[in-house]
Amino acid sequence: MALCTGHTSLNKHLHHIRKVASSHCPHCRNPEESVFHYLIVCPQYQRECHIMTCALGHRATSIPLLLLDPDATPHLVHYVNATGRMRTTFGEVPLPHLPTDR
Repeated sequence: MALCTGHTSLNKHLHHIRKVASSHCPHCRNPEESVFHYLIVCPQYQRECHIMTCALGHRATSIPLLLLDPDATPHLVHYVNATGRMRTTFGEVPLPHLPTDR
C-alpha cells in the first residue's frame, strides 16, 4: 500500500515530510528517489529489475500494473525483499494470500 500512495521510506517522501535533507537517490544521486525511480530506473537495482522484467515482460515498466495487478504482486514483493531498500521500515514483506477460485 505504501508504494501505491508514495508514502514510503524512499527519499522523495522522507524529504517531503522533512525526515531527510535531500530527495536524492542514495545510490545513483538521481534528483528524486521516487517509487518510479526505485522500481524501474535506479541502476543499483538493475539485477532485481531484470528478474522482474523477465517474469512480467514489458509490463514490468508499468507502475499501475506493478502496484495493482494481483498477478504482478508476487514479483513486486520479491523485488522489494531482494533490494532490501525498505527492510528497516517494513522488514521482510510476506507474500499476500491470494483468494482461491471456488
